[in-house]
Amino acid sequence: MSDDEKPAGGIMKVPGNLKLIVDDDVAQGMYSNFQVVGSNETEFIIDFAYIQPNQPRGKVRSRQILSPKHAKALLGMLTERVRDYEGRFGVISLPARPIPPSGGSGLPN
Repeated sequence: MSDDEKPAGGIMKVPGNLKLIVDDDVAQGMYSNFQVVGSNETEFIIDFAYIQPNQPRGKVRSRQILSPKHAKALLGMLTERVRDYEGRFGVISLPARPIPPSGGSGLPN
């Protein structure tokens, strides 16, 4: 079994014969330094935003909507990639996060 086919936490990776087309503007990528995740019974919504230093607001640059199964698959892939990264470059340290307010979707209006 190749690295592309090995299951990670019970999650199968995309088969090697799948071909994805990436448009030039998408291939450039978009930087995000702030993310917000919300969910309901049928979907997870992830907003990727950019906030300039010392500014009171930011701009959502992309919103991704995933089914619960795809959200869990993404979690598994990210967990595996972070583990690989930390194995090569060291532990990623995070600043303390403030506790978000309870209630609501967690998404900006």
